[in-house]
Amino acid sequence: MKESIAQLLAVVDTLRKEYPTRRFTLDGRLVGDIGEVLCAEVYDITLLPALSHQYDARTSDGRMVQIKTTMQKSLNFPADHSPDYYLGVKILSDGTVQEVFNGPGEVIHNALQQRKAHPKNNLHSLSIRKLEELQ
Repeated sequence: MKESIAQLLAVVDTLRKEYPTRRFTLDGRLVGDIGEVLCAEVYDITLLPALSHQYDARTSDGRMVQIKTTMQKSLNFPADHSPDYYLGVKILSDGTVQEVFNGPGEVIHNALQQRKAHPKNNLHSLSIRKLEELQ
């Protein structure tokens, strides 16, 4: 186990050196940080400083973008606001990005209005299939 952890930390250290605007912590931020960097390489967006309030990037025409990333079957959407622009992606096992949703956050926000309960963690969970239907 010690050797495996050391290898993981070495990978994190390499990522931090290559992309110094992200921390790539193993305690829950790793997938999100990787997704943000991959999206910046694929889309015409510029990343904001790490952990900026509500947004992760800005488009070349000035729109603010919230990026959500998964390696599972669902993505989160904020319950307390509707992002100007929402980019939801899934990282595939080959390291490529599958676009799940790329558009105004208002589209998802409006679709969630039918939900009665407000999530305790302030994040709605939506299946990839549902987000693709809204696309």
